[in-house]
Amino acid sequence: MKITSIDIIDVANDFQSASSKWRPVCVRINTDEGISGFGEVGLAYGVGASAGFGMAKDLARLLIGMNPMDTEAIWEKMFKKTFWAQGGGTVVFAGMSGLDIACWDIRGKALNVPLYVLLGGKTRSQIRTYASQLQFGWGAGSDKSMLIEPEQYAEAARTAVAEGYDALKVDTVAMDHEGNWNKRYLTGPLPDKVLRLGYDRLVAMREAVGRDVDIIVEMHAFTDTISAIQFGRMIEPLGVFYYEEPVMPLNPKQMKKVADAVSIPIAAGERIYTRWGYRPFLEDGSIDVIQPDICVAGGISETKKICDMAHVYDATVQIHVCGGPISTAAALHMEAAIPNFVIHELHRYALLEPNTRTCKYDYQPKNGIYEVPELPGLGQELTDETIKASVVETVK
Repeated sequence: MKITSIDIIDVANDFQSASSKWRPVCVRINTDEGISGFGEVGLAYGVGASAGFGMAKDLARLLIGMNPMDTEAIWEKMFKKTFWAQGGGTVVFAGMSGLDIACWDIRGKALNVPLYVLLGGKTRSQIRTYASQLQFGWGAGSDKSMLIEPEQYAEAARTAVAEGYDALKVDTVAMDHEGNWNKRYLTGPLPDKVLRLGYDRLVAMREAVGRDVDIIVEMHAFTDTISAIQFGRMIEPLGVFYYEEPVMPLNPKQMKKVADAVSIPIAAGERIYTRWGYRPFLEDGSIDVIQPDICVAGGISETKKICDMAHVYDATVQIHVCGGPISTAAALHMEAAIPNFVIHELHRYALLEPNTRTCKYDYQPKNGIYEVPELPGLGQELTDETIKASVVETVK
């Protein structure tokens, strides 16, 4: 089998957030045996996201004529032939990820087995997920009411539990009393009134749902080290499941400071790439829950290695999912296969109709639980209508 052409697809959708567009870039690898595989480039949002299209197109030229079943050789070729990959370039790894995922999709289709079979088979048939903070009105860009007061957070938490979720994720600090992002505070130590408001919101949620519901506290790496430690110590008695991105990961020593000072499991990783990127955090024990994004961290090939390496250090895995349906499918297969899975990320984007209709299948949880896709390969691909409506460039 040989790769004959690769389509780079700027996926058309109708989603427009309050601040910027959100639309993933996908790839379709075509072969001489008529089997095509889909992958997603994990830069669907934020300034610089459009760079993923050009990166995937540049990398695609390296793959023409290769056998897509040779995923290790393909990954190494992209890694070694791309000068910037070895410097840790986010955009490079996003392009590599999309192409790697598409090759694994082809492998599964060629062998007529779901992707998880190629990763070692199932360690579980059901995938636990949480209700996202954006799902019920938390945060900017939501199509539901903005949550400001603690009782509004409590009511949203009760709604999520009533829908069958037994885990919630929330950022209680970023939004101020007027419903604006606390940007003026997020460049240095946070004032006590900001921390107290975040604490009060979290207390209201905990009292509303009781101790049997897990609550994940998200910080988005907006906080400095001092504030992260102060807030972490405040919320310790509330039984937090894990404390996500208390600080940004560019200086591993700062994450270690937080981990040493706060007795809550620390989670991070959506902006950490490859085994080499995760190594210092695993070796010093500063991250308890790793969060690699398959569409950015290096694809299926590399993320499986990252998860296996984390298992050595008793670190669990929550795959970061904030993209299109192809990203969701890839995560579900990985989470079904690895033994150290902890929970699946259900972002609001995964529920929006402009997103879900771009692909053939709509995988959604029931009562907070996902089923694992059973179709060959990823079990997900763009619809013909979506591809026709999208900007597509083909590399041959």
